[in-house]
Amino acid sequence: CGAALKNKGVQPLLDAIANYLPSPKEVKEVWGKNPKNNERESRLPLDSEPFTAFIFKVQNDPYMGNLSYFRVYSGKINAGDMVLNSNSEKLERIGRIVRMHAKEREDLKTVATGDIAAVIGLKDSTTGDTLCDENFPIVLESIRFPEPVVSVAVEPKTKMDHEKLSLSLNKLVNEDPTFKVNIDQDSGQTIISGMGELHLEIIIDRLLREFGVEANVGNPQVAYKETITLESVSEGRFIKQSGGKGQYGHVKLRIEPNQKGYGFLFKSKIKSGKIPREFIPYVEKGIREAMESGQLVGYPVVDVI
Repeated sequence: CGAALKNKGVQPLLDAIANYLPSPKEVKEVWGKNPKNNERESRLPLDSEPFTAFIFKVQNDPYMGNLSYFRVYSGKINAGDMVLNSNSEKLERIGRIVRMHAKEREDLKTVATGDIAAVIGLKDSTTGDTLCDENFPIVLESIRFPEPVVSVAVEPKTKMDHEKLSLSLNKLVNEDPTFKVNIDQDSGQTIISGMGELHLEIIIDRLLREFGVEANVGNPQVAYKETITLESVSEGRFIKQSGGKGQYGHVKLRIEPNQKGYGFLFKSKIKSGKIPREFIPYVEKGIREAMESGQLVGYPVVDVI
């Protein structure tokens, strides 16, 4: 925008934020869910509380690698400590902690409640994840990202570009949750999707400027989706007799509209262990595969329960 381009009004805005917005310690407690029992829990903005932080941005730095920006909601952490990513349920080592000032960075040994910093080299964490004390796990409310609306096909110009394209796109996907990449099963083309033509133009520019990848780009295509408007109930049976007892499956599904933008939600209503728990994920997998092609014109199905 004009303010950023001409550097007009940026400093007064930052001064106003520092002078008039409340201190992090004046904010009320933050709420989340305990992943062990799914019950709501809170964290007060105090250094004495268990460590809780939220990753709000991931950036690929050509010199330092992955930078995960986070805000500390409670407790404190030191460089070298181990924390739990309660979303992926994996332990992460807090290696080098830095405070970023544009392109400059300041190394920190400790961060505490209210601090915003970045940690280098997290392996299993992404935007929207919660980092916490492994003895006091909590999952904060994540960020709900909109689905892409425009897609284009890209193909590398040279064999050398082909080798770099996949790696470069993976890095960009890791940075930007609204940017998606998939391979068309029929044509084998690489399809990139984003929030608009300008978004994808910036992605193509970054491929060339940051990764040195030249690509041919197809015409933009609107990413149409399908959904339902009314509740429906259906059931299906699978019977296979090949000697012995054979195989038999019976699934009953109820599908209903979800709120716009809330995506797909799967709920199992099986009670009393009538069906082994290990079979339930395969039912969900089958539903997700069926949702890839809707009944109207074959577009992906979204926003259903």
